[in-house]
Amino acid sequence: MSAVATGKETMLEDLAKKRAYIREAMEYAVTEDDRAGAEDLLDIYREDRIGLALLQEFYSYLPEAREDWVREIRVVNRHRGIFLLAAFTAHDRYLYLVSSEGLEFQGSMADGYLTEELLDFFGYESAEAFAAVCAAPDSLAVYEPVQMDEDVCPACHAEAGELHELGCPVELCPWCGGQLIRCSCRYDQLGLDAIGSEEELLQFEAILEARGRIPYSREQRPSFADDGWQDDFEE
Repeated sequence: MSAVATGKETMLEDLAKKRAYIREAMEYAVTEDDRAGAEDLLDIYREDRIGLALLQEFYSYLPEAREDWVREIRVVNRHRGIFLLAAFTAHDRYLYLVSSEGLEFQGSMADGYLTEELLDFFGYESAEAFAAVCAAPDSLAVYEPVQMDEDVCPACHAEAGELHELGCPVELCPWCGGQLIRCSCRYDQLGLDAIGSEEELLQFEAILEARGRIPYSREQRPSFADDGWQDDFEE
């Protein structure tokens, strides 16, 4: 069996486990009358890691510690593969910071609060500017599964024109044009046989930035992006 086939099976098994966990959690969180609606939303994001991460977090730790369910997920903001999403429920709207690296609950949207660091990261001029966005939740776009969007990197979720997360298997090398994580250019630039410390990694990152990193574009998207390709690219 090829590495791609094995990787795909592993990925599908992982997604299936997440869906099973969410359904189990729903038994304690969702009333019988609302179960069909909750299941329909889960089906929309059945193969979307970002959406499933949010749903798993919500149903595992109900924000108000009472029966509730996610009716829809909307995009408050996104930048460099990090999503600020709002889970619309029967009782409230909750903010979640989600990326391929993990998830953080950010409280109720009604509070209209983000830390100064996150306000800067997402480009809000002030806390008031973010509060104004939160005051008009129905104007936000519905979150679409990222694997359906060719303008989003399938690995690190950077949008077209944004830089990849360092170490993303899709990022191209600005020296040779190959995969940055697979070519030898990083070693050649450092004069090393391997990168073995955080200091060396930071040194390479500085050299890479000086050379000029190549942002994501849909032309970089692997034709087999949904077939377990991440595992095939790993070193």
